[in-house]
Amino acid sequence: MAVHADCRHYVMQTTGRGEKLERCKVDANEHLPFACPEGCIFYEPRRVSQAGWQVAPPPGEPGS
Repeated sequence: MAVHADCRHYVMQTTGRGEKLERCKVDANEHLPFACPEGCIFYEPRRVSQAGWQVAPPPGEPGS
């Protein structure tokens, strides 16, 4: 299963220790490991541009 990082309900934060915290605002995710359910009925694409924000590349891509 994948994570829909472009969903408006997906939140990823990094703690001061560098730990990555992921959550779904509507709690529709699979918990361990964190993943979005296939065909999630709550999926909504983000409507706001990420222009001006620094967005880290997904894990496994160059530069991560």
